[in-house]
Amino acid sequence: MGNELVINTTSHETRIALIENGTIAELYIERSKVKGIVGNIYKGRVIRVLPGMQAAFVDIGLEKAAFLYVADVFDAIEEFESFMDGNGKKEEQEGEGPVLHPLHPIEELLQEGQELLVQVSKEPIGTKGARITSHISLPGRHLVYMPTVDHVGISRRIEDETERERLKEIVERIRPAGSGFIIRTVSEGKSEEDLVADMNYLTKLWGEIVKRKDKASAPCLIHSDLDVTQKVVRDILTEQVDRIVVDSKPEHDKIVQFITTFTPKMKYSIELYDEEEPIFDHFGLEVEISRALGRKVWLKSGGYIIIEQTEALTAIDVNTGRFVGKHNLEDTILKTNLEAVKEIAYQLRLRNIGGIIIIDFIDMEKEVNRDKVFTALEEAMKADKSKTNILKISELGLVEMTRKRVRESIGRMMCEPCPYCEGRGYVKSKTTVCHEIFRELRREMLDIRGTKVMLTVHPQVADLLYDEERRGLEELEKRFKKRITVRAKPGFHQEQFEITIS
Repeated sequence: MGNELVINTTSHETRIALIENGTIAELYIERSKVKGIVGNIYKGRVIRVLPGMQAAFVDIGLEKAAFLYVADVFDAIEEFESFMDGNGKKEEQEGEGPVLHPLHPIEELLQEGQELLVQVSKEPIGTKGARITSHISLPGRHLVYMPTVDHVGISRRIEDETERERLKEIVERIRPAGSGFIIRTVSEGKSEEDLVADMNYLTKLWGEIVKRKDKASAPCLIHSDLDVTQKVVRDILTEQVDRIVVDSKPEHDKIVQFITTFTPKMKYSIELYDEEEPIFDHFGLEVEISRALGRKVWLKSGGYIIIEQTEALTAIDVNTGRFVGKHNLEDTILKTNLEAVKEIAYQLRLRNIGGIIIIDFIDMEKEVNRDKVFTALEEAMKADKSKTNILKISELGLVEMTRKRVRESIGRMMCEPCPYCEGRGYVKSKTTVCHEIFRELRREMLDIRGTKVMLTVHPQVADLLYDEERRGLEELEKRFKKRITVRAKPGFHQEQFEITIS
């Protein structure tokens, strides 16, 4: 079974699912009210320079000021080269990476009120503003153009050495003097004609951006990147994708025009879905999306994993659950961990979880088994386009890894903190609330002159006070010689209570 792109478009939202071998592998969502801004180029104004953090805040016209680190300032480009592809993900390059030299202090590079051209490299996430860089990169189908860098890089995913040399020789020969390019993975096997067409388009686009920048006053948007559909088609549509299925005629026509313009030689199949049943229901995707929002994911054997996202990191816990195995404990644990590896790699990609990730595998006594699990995890993550770094599994069964985060995870995009528990994931038990009430009554009654006390609580807390915790109320009434009346109020939060005196 081949790969497919399934596109659901409405007036308020566009959802794109990449299906690999019959299973949803990646999900992209863009809402009309909250369009993605990664790749957008702005003319910004520096509003604050922070020497202590070696960073600056730049007003680019958004609600929150954008964050610019010293290594992303144009003047420091030779000391820190950070090349990006169209998804905001780093394209791997040849060599061991850039050699870092001492950076100039940020206060020597920027001043408050200074205007500069910047590009968004990370969406605003949570309470943080967008991450920006002055290393502008314009992604095309086969190349990424870097007008501020004199360098040619090539994706490590192109493994054939002869092909690497061929592509690099072509780009070195035809590129404008002083400009930089990254040769993307999809360039493998492409002709010089294809590369020249891509290069001409990107250099012309940069010329238009420079003209607009010179005329505009900061802060303002200079260049908007493609919408989510065009971006996904540009970056994901390869020979491995057999067909595109879209449920909107305007979107269908736009994709056809885009492909005809940018990749006229590509053989592809695009279908307009016009059935009554919603397209994501037809392909069975809604169930998988709902599953991707849960914290517990069951494994086929009966084990399960728990995924907990926090502000700084994501913790993943592996458990045997109902799986008891057939031979011995070590084999049972190994089988559960190996099964969990595939599910974890799948869930990280589907949920778009980034940042620091800690995986707590079930403890394995044999080092050879730990190596098997680690190797399996490395292999499973190879299909992920986002850059990952995985550290060796520890004796405790812990794996520390990072995954490049550019945009919000599916969970953070589609959900919001529970207003009842305020994002904690739990509330105080009714018994705990009762005991807090008793402690508060003891404090209050020391200064109370009235004879009647009215206690207003949540109905379930009231039931507990009338039943199991009745003795606690009677002791307080006897000790302070005051009558306590309990009143249930349905609108109260379970942890909320009021004490009134009369």
